[in-house]
Amino acid sequence: MNVPVSIPLPEQLSTVVECFRERLESHPDYAASGLAAILDKDGEFRSQMERVWAASDFVANLTVSQPELLLHIHSAGQQSPADMAELFCAATADLLDGSYGDNAEQLKQRLRQVHRREFITIIWQDICGFTDVHGICARMSRLADASLACALGILHQWSCREWGQPGNDGKAQRLVVIGMGKLGANELNVSSDIDLIFAYPAAGEVSPPAGYSGEPLTNQQFFTRLGQRLIDALDTTTVDGFLFRVDMRLRPYGSEGALVLSFDAMEDYYQNLGRDWERYAMIKARVVAGDLEQGRLLMKRLQPFVYRRYLDFAMFESLRDMKAQINKQARRGKLSEDIKLGPGGIREVEFVVQALQLVHGGRDRLLQQSSLTRTLIQLVAGGYLPAAVADELLISYEFLRNLEHRLQELDNQQTQRLPRDGVQRMRVAYALGFENWEALETELAQVRGRVSRHFREVLRIDSDDEEQAQASRDWTPLWKFEIATESALRLLGKSGHEDPGTSLKLLEDFRKDRRFLMLPAESRQRLDHFMPLLLDAATDTEHPSLCLSRVMPLIDSVARRTAYLVLLIENPGALRQLVTYCTGSPLISEYLAKFPVLLDELLNVLDAPPDKQELASELRLQLLRINEDSFEEQLESLRYFKQSHQLQVAAAEVTGKMPLMKVSDYLTFTAEVILDAVLQLCWQHLVTRHGYPVHIDGSHGHPDFAIVGYGKLGGIELSYNSDLDLVFLHRADLETDTVAAEGQQSINSRAFYIKLAQRIIMMLGTYTMSGKLYEVDMRLRPSGESGLLVSSLDSFLDYQLNQAWTWEHQALVRARGVAGNPELLKAFTAVRSRVLSRPRELETLAREVTEMRTRMRKELASPSSSPAERHAFQIKQGPGGIVDIEFLVQFLVLAYAHRCEGLLTWTDNFRILESARDCSLLAEGDMQSLIDAYLELRGISHQLDLKQTDALKSLDAIEESRQAVIRIWNEVFLANE
Repeated sequence: MNVPVSIPLPEQLSTVVECFRERLESHPDYAASGLAAILDKDGEFRSQMERVWAASDFVANLTVSQPELLLHIHSAGQQSPADMAELFCAATADLLDGSYGDNAEQLKQRLRQVHRREFITIIWQDICGFTDVHGICARMSRLADASLACALGILHQWSCREWGQPGNDGKAQRLVVIGMGKLGANELNVSSDIDLIFAYPAAGEVSPPAGYSGEPLTNQQFFTRLGQRLIDALDTTTVDGFLFRVDMRLRPYGSEGALVLSFDAMEDYYQNLGRDWERYAMIKARVVAGDLEQGRLLMKRLQPFVYRRYLDFAMFESLRDMKAQINKQARRGKLSEDIKLGPGGIREVEFVVQALQLVHGGRDRLLQQSSLTRTLIQLVAGGYLPAAVADELLISYEFLRNLEHRLQELDNQQTQRLPRDGVQRMRVAYALGFENWEALETELAQVRGRVSRHFREVLRIDSDDEEQAQASRDWTPLWKFEIATESALRLLGKSGHEDPGTSLKLLEDFRKDRRFLMLPAESRQRLDHFMPLLLDAATDTEHPSLCLSRVMPLIDSVARRTAYLVLLIENPGALRQLVTYCTGSPLISEYLAKFPVLLDELLNVLDAPPDKQELASELRLQLLRINEDSFEEQLESLRYFKQSHQLQVAAAEVTGKMPLMKVSDYLTFTAEVILDAVLQLCWQHLVTRHGYPVHIDGSHGHPDFAIVGYGKLGGIELSYNSDLDLVFLHRADLETDTVAAEGQQSINSRAFYIKLAQRIIMMLGTYTMSGKLYEVDMRLRPSGESGLLVSSLDSFLDYQLNQAWTWEHQALVRARGVAGNPELLKAFTAVRSRVLSRPRELETLAREVTEMRTRMRKELASPSSSPAERHAFQIKQGPGGIVDIEFLVQFLVLAYAHRCEGLLTWTDNFRILESARDCSLLAEGDMQSLIDAYLELRGISHQLDLKQTDALKSLDAIEESRQAVIRIWNEVFLANE
């Protein structure tokens, strides 16, 4: 709420109020209307009137000359009409059957009379503090919406009667009125222009009315004339004043453009010719009158122009340029007295909020809204702006908007300039609750200082300027080849490049490449700004030449999308992270070159891996911020989630911030969270179409479905490129159809779960430009590729007990429920324990396990002659490698779980080995050798996944470990032959 003025009325203002009182009491209707009696009895209302008169000549002069306005305000009290449109409709209802020529002036008069009454009431409520500034702005916006809707409705009807009905393919069309600026944001000032854009759905021809003798109008001509009439009805000053000053300059092509455009023409303009400031303006666009449904379709078509799908840090650059232009005007026009455009003013708050909207809004639909206050809330919720900063900005914004209102309410002038007249200053200070102008000025200075500070911090004005300037001086001549080759080589060598010649040739080849030569001027300018910064950052790494060779493919991939380079220019810390990570692992540089959208993840340094609950919450919020009906957006959101976390964990592993086991945990938890989200999305999709499946206990309304992870997923040992080995289970009633509502197609409950499984696989494996989520392998399900895609829990148990091969029980050792119904997952765990704990004949088991291992080794030959792939094969499949250890673990579980329950607790090899040690299944030294070898081999395997060259040097060092595994293998299996 606004703070009502509680200070005594200053003597000078008492004189002002007394003059207005004398004029009111001399009005002939003063006593007869009953106003005198009201003011005599209602001291509070009389006090309000004095307060408002002291603050506003505009209200005072109107109420003194038209006392009935005071009667209306007294009856309205603190309330605002629920539906202002009804007031306008009631006042103009008898004009609907008329015509423009006979009734245009009457329409203007009626509109202005309603508007004046409600407008004066809103100002009164504002000055008296009956609601806060947001409530006042919302009421002003509703007043504008209602007057637009009423005027347009009547004018459209009159125009159709005169010229005919506009249409296309037999469908009637209506004008779409888009409110821009503060009207679009529902934040209209008490004395503000309304910025409008007119559009219509499609080109066509008007169907003339009976008796029409002229040439039929096109839709363009009809809506242009209608738009002109609407502007005239609103903007023209009559004896009753005007409704709203109308500004059409924000339309395509500005003042020189057509007054009205079709939807196709609008879309073509913004996609091909739209400028950055127009993106900024379109944030606040809202359909305010006319065909609201068609207008929403138009706004959806224009949305890609406003919100880019990638992080758009280039918007900071554009907004800084816009602010520089304002500052240039400020130097000429002394805008320091302007609380909107001056330093620390309203525009700077808007720049902060809308810059972050444009940067992040393409990926976060909750930021795609016109209201500044609601956007601030979402910026905090999304982690884009600290809560303390948002609070200060909001408080400052409210103060400035309240001050803006008091300045405008003085005489209903659209001004944001501080007054110079002493009395006027006193009136503004009094209206805001300050004892004097000096106290107001002190508060204003503090507010503007806070706003300026946050503005400069968020838009990074002057940040790191000197460092960037020095890097430019040092490296620009080399980047532009403005120095001799010998000098360039000396500079590179002096800066630590281990291979100056290769580094120089890399730059030379890039600049000579046709793709660089064909770049737009803006892209080349940004590269000229960025490349010296990159060369400077590379010198801080241990291997600058290696760093440059790994980063340049990324630069090449984004050369035409240099907004990504702006991100690195704007965030020196992100650039430092980039060169560090790419130097550490070519996998990261290749990943970023393929998915540059992930560059923004370099803004955050991962200190500790999030737990599964944190990951689930993050993904849930991420999915809430996209269109829930868009399958494509869901896929993109899930893929980005996976890719960003894979990048973060790779960076943490490269820099030594995360040990091996935590890396696997992180990658596994990421997959589990994605699987759970995919299950929920697919479930909701099918339920919407087919209703709820019925389960064997007769229940419905919830999924009785489980996803079981095998292999690395089940063993909590996922690596960067792992497939997902999955098995699906359900507990549906096989004989019962789904419970469907009207409009849904009922199907068999088991068929429902088959469709669910198919959609999950499809969602995980659909390939788009941003890749796919995961490769899915379903061959471990009962009966393999010939089996049902999803099995009931009972049939799964029967298969495992009576039909499964030993190798399938080996696979079950690392099986674990990863998503779905908790009770079903618990039941699966019981089934797993029952199967694995069956007593087995050791010699037969040992023979079958070793035969399977021999067959596997024969079927898998080393796939490549490249050193990295040969070594990877040796580490995993070679004698004494990871798979040998896994087979040993599986044998120990199958052989001894019936008498050592601890072997059934875990599914990962490390903890199963620890359980086996607790059960004394092998000698203590042998168990520790297996554990050490397993961790060592997995560590090198991860290094190879990251394509770290140091991994190749580690192979000789593990020969002793491999030999220990071979020895233990022989001892275990030879002893059981």
